[in-house]
Amino acid sequence: MMQNLFSLKGRVALVTGGSRGIGKMIAEGFLTYGARRVYVSARKAAACDAAAEELSAIGECVSLPADVSTLEGINGLVARIAEREDKLDILVNNAGAAWGAEFDTFPESGWDKVVDLNMKTPFFLTQALIGHLRAAGKDHVAKVINIASIDGQSVTKDETYPYGASKAGLLHMTKRMALRLAADNIAVSCIAPGAFASDMNRVARDQAEAVSKSIPAGRIGTTEDMAGAAIFLASRAGDYVTGSAVTVDGGVSFAR
Repeated sequence: MMQNLFSLKGRVALVTGGSRGIGKMIAEGFLTYGARRVYVSARKAAACDAAAEELSAIGECVSLPADVSTLEGINGLVARIAEREDKLDILVNNAGAAWGAEFDTFPESGWDKVVDLNMKTPFFLTQALIGHLRAAGKDHVAKVINIASIDGQSVTKDETYPYGASKAGLLHMTKRMALRLAADNIAVSCIAPGAFASDMNRVARDQAEAVSKSIPAGRIGTTEDMAGAAIFLASRAGDYVTGSAVTVDGGVSFAR
């Protein structure tokens, strides 16, 4: 047992926002550590298909494009999963959005987009897939991993009001969902990333050297850093972690 603590052999996973950035890092890690099949979902079909094709060099990766910002999109994605799988071992709620604007002019449209995708979507997608997760929970601990942010744990100077608020809400919702679903042998946990190169965090992507100066570890996060945290939570090693957040930020949240 101890030799297989981090193995994902035989497991099936769904990663939303899996075509790029943190989601793609996690999908790559799952496949590398033996996942039987990883579904990646993203709003842009071409990007989703390209990511799945690239990751298929490691293991079976299937593209399921979907807009999970709406209940219609969520239900459509779940229907496509149900056509292919009787159970789902791992769900990673990674799809998210950010919006920055000055306080005096911050638009309602930006607020609604960010809060709906960052906080409402993880709840309703998990709800829609609960039958598949419970089925997996009959064999071992099924996993729901929500991707939050250190901006939900501490305050940034950036005027991204609904982003931090929604990620703080997701951290709290993770705790509540964990209490409810533990009885179904489903562990719900969270990752709170710091600076990783992505389209959402273009500053870290395009100005990594400058950003690294404010990080105690001296660098931004890598694919291995993010994949390692997700593999830990998704595998047997993380079975006893429920309701908690793993902060992966090189210490930057303590230096703010």
